[in-house]
Amino acid sequence: MTRENANKITIEYTKPIYGFALKRCSSVEDAEDLTQEICLKLYRVMLARNDIKDVRKFVWTIAHNALANYYRGKQQVGIGVCINELAEILPSDANVSDSIIKKEIESRLHSEIAYLSKLQRKIVIAYYYENKKQDKIAKALGVSLGTVKWHLFEAKKDLKKGLDTMRQASELKFNPIKFALCGTNGSVGTKGSNSNFFRSALSQNIEYVVWNKAKSVNEIADALGVSPVYVESETEYLEEYGFLTKQGNKYLCNILLDEPTTELHRMHDEMYQQAAKLFANELYDELSASPLLKDENYIVCNRMIDIVNSRPVSEMDKNFILWSLIPYISALSGEAMMNKSISFEEACTVRPDGGQNICYASVLAPDVKPPMYFDSMLSWCGPMWNSKGEFTLWQIDSEWSAKRVDDNYQNRVARDLNLLQHYFENDRLSEDEYAYLAECGYIKTYGQYNGEHFAASQIVWIRSMEAKRKLIAIGDKIKETHKAELDALKEPFVKAVMDATPKQLRKMQAFGMQYIFYSDGWFILHCMKELVNNGKLKLPTEEQKKSLSTIIVPNN
Repeated sequence: MTRENANKITIEYTKPIYGFALKRCSSVEDAEDLTQEICLKLYRVMLARNDIKDVRKFVWTIAHNALANYYRGKQQVGIGVCINELAEILPSDANVSDSIIKKEIESRLHSEIAYLSKLQRKIVIAYYYENKKQDKIAKALGVSLGTVKWHLFEAKKDLKKGLDTMRQASELKFNPIKFALCGTNGSVGTKGSNSNFFRSALSQNIEYVVWNKAKSVNEIADALGVSPVYVESETEYLEEYGFLTKQGNKYLCNILLDEPTTELHRMHDEMYQQAAKLFANELYDELSASPLLKDENYIVCNRMIDIVNSRPVSEMDKNFILWSLIPYISALSGEAMMNKSISFEEACTVRPDGGQNICYASVLAPDVKPPMYFDSMLSWCGPMWNSKGEFTLWQIDSEWSAKRVDDNYQNRVARDLNLLQHYFENDRLSEDEYAYLAECGYIKTYGQYNGEHFAASQIVWIRSMEAKRKLIAIGDKIKETHKAELDALKEPFVKAVMDATPKQLRKMQAFGMQYIFYSDGWFILHCMKELVNNGKLKLPTEEQKKSLSTIIVPNN
């Protein structure tokens, strides 16, 4: 071949050859050296030959021969199983004298060792990799010498079986699922919301793999295409906190994990839309016309009297009050009609960090349209309540309010309630305490008078149990009037959800189904959306968002 043609071919294949080398060498430097060696050999051989018919085949033959020489020239270092010692587990057609084949087998062997049990794995690594004697291993692990010998024998059989079988990972290896929603129903522990436990793709996909069928660590690893070593530690952690249950050596999902279909989302949207139209509009109209909203013996919100001039400084904002009362009454009204056959204690999980809750999560398939207002639900939290002494603080977080709920919410809201209780009982607060309540948006200050803070509350205070009963009675009447319609809307959806729920999660699921149209975040959200969309509820101001949908109610 002419020098010109040889040079042209060498230049053309230099980049592909470098990519070939980069994938097979342990460092960039080695890849560059190998690329130079292949290109030089290719150029010299082409100059000496005129019978090359298939240039591409010729180039890659040269490349693979050079790679084989590279492997032979490299000293085998680092962790590596002695192939001669484990010769009996190798495939019968393996020629271990070939360094390329040997390297591939060693790589597969390393992977298979990860599939051994924890004890077997420790013994195999100590014996074959760390060159420890069997009696020393037995002493270090606190087992008998016979146990070590038996596990070495069994490990060899398991390793051979693994090498003889090509493991097939499921689609999850390449296309893992991701939780679209993950939340907590109940009280959180010291580690915060349940979503904190599922920030990694590994933990989410483990739950998904064992959703409706218990699997061993190795079966989970096979499905996910990851090392059992990682799965092992993660499953132990999830089991410790009650997100998995263990059956023998297998794990089973213990969270409400839903993967709705497009049809189920259609049923979900239709159910809540129709229910919100029936309930929310009537509730708004009834509350708007109720004298309770104008009577400070029943409700107090953002009204303050200038005690010097005896005139109002601020008036109660009916729209702002309704932003609190409508969610509150939507959640608490109609409880007498509920079917409470399953208690929270029966359905929840008690976790070692002090949490007592139900974890729920949703998976959305790529071809499934999310439910209506799904993006809004991502900003939703609640209803939430905290009781102490004579009062309860009740609130929700939504797209219209400030983001209040975080991992420190439980501690912070306890302090909030304590200070608000003192405030509404006309106890004197410190300068810093007034400043804190104002910063949270609970009160609005107008300066001082004779050493007393001049302030107005920016939350809704239901002053008596009588007021609470009268307000909830308005919602009771509406839900009772439409009970047959609401039940008819709910029945097919509940059946579809329960039919799709694995057996071990049905009690948990059934507990949640009891609260549809009651203390139900989706129902409250749809009610608020219905009223915002039809113009009845006006959007809150930026200042109002801080304390929006917050109520103080008496406990007796």
